[in-house]
Amino acid sequence: MGDGDELHGFLPGMHSALAPDNERMAAVAPARVRYSSGDIIVLVWRERFAMLGVFAILAMLGVAAATWVKPSYPAQSSLLVRLSSDYVYEPRVGDAARGAVANSDQVIQSEVAILSSNAIKEKAIQDIGLARIDPKLGAAYARADPIRQHAIMGAAIKQMAAKLKIVTAPDTSVVRVTYSNHDPVVAALVLNTLIDEYLKYRTTVLTAHDVGVLGDERQDFQKRLDAANAAYETFLADNGIGDFEAEKASLSQLYTQLLTDSYSVQAQLSEAQGRLGVTAREAAQAPPQIGLYQDIDHTSADKLVQMRVDRQDLLSRYTPDSQPVRDIDRRIAALEAIGASGAAAGAGARRVGVNPVYQSLVTEKDQLQAETVSLRARQAAIASQIAQVEHRRQRLAELEPQYQDLARQRDVLATNVRNFAAREQESQAQQSIDRSSDSAVRIVERAYVPTTGSSLTAPLMALAVAFAAFAALCFGFLRAFTRPGFPSAGAAARVLRLPVLATTHLRPA
Repeated sequence: MGDGDELHGFLPGMHSALAPDNERMAAVAPARVRYSSGDIIVLVWRERFAMLGVFAILAMLGVAAATWVKPSYPAQSSLLVRLSSDYVYEPRVGDAARGAVANSDQVIQSEVAILSSNAIKEKAIQDIGLARIDPKLGAAYARADPIRQHAIMGAAIKQMAAKLKIVTAPDTSVVRVTYSNHDPVVAALVLNTLIDEYLKYRTTVLTAHDVGVLGDERQDFQKRLDAANAAYETFLADNGIGDFEAEKASLSQLYTQLLTDSYSVQAQLSEAQGRLGVTAREAAQAPPQIGLYQDIDHTSADKLVQMRVDRQDLLSRYTPDSQPVRDIDRRIAALEAIGASGAAAGAGARRVGVNPVYQSLVTEKDQLQAETVSLRARQAAIASQIAQVEHRRQRLAELEPQYQDLARQRDVLATNVRNFAAREQESQAQQSIDRSSDSAVRIVERAYVPTTGSSLTAPLMALAVAFAAFAALCFGFLRAFTRPGFPSAGAAARVLRLPVLATTHLRPA
């Protein structure tokens, strides 16, 4: 088989020789060409010079474009994120869920979201200047109107977001931040400015800004508390109450004491009346007068003693059998006989006076009567006091619901005022601490000017060459399959279903 040119020149003549009638040609012409692997290779090889030209042009253009790409210098920095009071839940009102703490992953994701916010990028661009970060956008921004400037700033923020990379790792509190730019100094400057603006911005985001709201709420509750206090004081003054709870407790204690005194007085009165009855009966039975004393005659006894003394005196001079001793013995015996018979005892002097028992009974009777009268008067006074205390207690019981309502409102408002005042002070203190103390985010490493950059020239060249080769191959297939004729004698025989007897070269005229 020869070249394709000779085949294309030969086949039209062959068609006319083998199929002279028009009907046979009409039936064969629309037939679909079926290519073999050899036919495809032949077709592609026929277009090799055109493909080589397309490849050379595209490859040179791609390589030339890749050489214009500037190297990018990545500046790196790292942050340490710690758990702080910013992530501890403190409700404004009540104590529900107080002290709930976010976990480490939630804290890091929150900080990354703040660091990725467009507000920080815009603030960093304003601090550095758009012209220094991107001279082309800076020049366009300087010439544009306010509406166009807003669009250019959005494009600059989007460009910065594309060059900014924030990387975190599980179970670690370190966040790594990278920013790339064609100017290494600008890369480090932009990244450090972003970090500084992030540290400022996170304070405004996480720090509570409810000091004013808490103050307004506290003032509102204070006004309501003043009104409640005025109503409370008016209620007490109108009803003659100094301290409701103290007076209520005092009345209860006084009522108990008076009731106890009443029972005690009743018992004492009953006792005094019983003693008075007994004393009156005993006084009626006791004699008003009694004998005080009675004298007795001791003459015979004294004479008997004297005679015994005389006998002893005689014995000192006489014997017991002498006459003088026997005479005195007879006289002593006679006197003893008279004393024994009682004839010698005679009545003496006797005195009569007031009976002291009778007097004591009468005195006790008078005292008991006076005590009875006193106890009855005291009982009546206690009964009157009990009635007064009971009436006051009933009055306080009627006023107690209104008092409890006023006191409850007053206590609730006072508690709210106290809580809001404490929250306000805590919020102010927290803001002061956040402004003066170290943040929960620490800079582990600030960005330094990178000395080595990463260039995409080689990958872009390889990609350009690969694209040029693919485009040339596609161009070759397109030309090969769109050219009229058959690629080979075998393809012609398969399509026409006729044998090919010979082939010849097609030479130009």
